[in-house]
Amino acid sequence: MKAEELRAYTLAELHKLLRQKREELSKLRYQNAQSPLPKAPSLIPALRKDIARILTVINEKRRAYSQPK
Repeated sequence: MKAEELRAYTLAELHKLLRQKREELSKLRYQNAQSPLPKAPSLIPALRKDIARILTVINEKRRAYSQPK
């Protein structure tokens, strides 16, 4: 996901998406610990970057709401 796409979401939707991505990352890490992921070993770093993007947009929105106008 691109940051531009994420900015269209509300804070509640972003938090829900963040929870889903973290659960998916947890499952992939567990599978990778059992045996290496043969399909796509690059899924874990990609998910981590998605999570970072989501957190960045959440922080941007929080700062925008808290700044006086």
